[in-house]
Amino acid sequence: MQIFPAIDLKDQQVVRLTQGDFNQSTVYAHDPVEVARDFIGLGAKNLHVIDLDGAREGKTTNMAKIKEVVSLGGLFVQVGGGIRDEQSVDAYLELGVGRVILGTVAVEDFAFLERMVKKHGERICVSVDARDGKVSVRGWLQDSALDAVEFCSKLDGAGVKTIIFTDISRDGLLEGANHELYKILNDKLTCDIIAAGGVSSMADIKALTEMGLHGAIIGKALYEGKLQLADALGG
Repeated sequence: MQIFPAIDLKDQQVVRLTQGDFNQSTVYAHDPVEVARDFIGLGAKNLHVIDLDGAREGKTTNMAKIKEVVSLGGLFVQVGGGIRDEQSVDAYLELGVGRVILGTVAVEDFAFLERMVKKHGERICVSVDARDGKVSVRGWLQDSALDAVEFCSKLDGAGVKTIIFTDISRDGLLEGANHELYKILNDKLTCDIIAAGGVSSMADIKALTEMGLHGAIIGKALYEGKLQLADALGG
């Protein structure tokens, strides 16, 4: 299973939100480049970067800082947050980002998502963020009426290669991932599933690995010292 340490950017700093709440933001580092360099030193091969300002404002607010991270080299970087037009997709891919994450726009303009998948193939993935079983959009600030599992099936049918699925209720609480839900998704879909939200222990890593999940994103557990990246990479 692929491990993706997470860097969430707000005001160009590394932060973590609790359950996606911008009013519950903790700053863990002032320089995301240094954090990424530390991850590389611990053996990371992948990195998950989210522009939280971009997700809220609908534009690529932190692209310059993300470019610095990508320029370090040695990491497969997937980036999301506020990427809602073709120009932004192309700009990130030209920076050397391995995969662009579409979220809100995949819900609000499915035809656009299909065009991007046709154009860029597996370099496009979709983040499905679920609260109470429904898809949440616009930086988790709005809930839609879409059933999250059904929407994943639609994405799978449209040729999306990778889905990042976040259980918002678990995010930032360090209480463990929703194993049952990830098993349902993994059994139901043909695309790769990356778990996000609540992955906070080696027990989580082991359970998700055993069910055959493609990857897991680890955020707050790393910054709070609840889980060591070297252990997760070796697990």
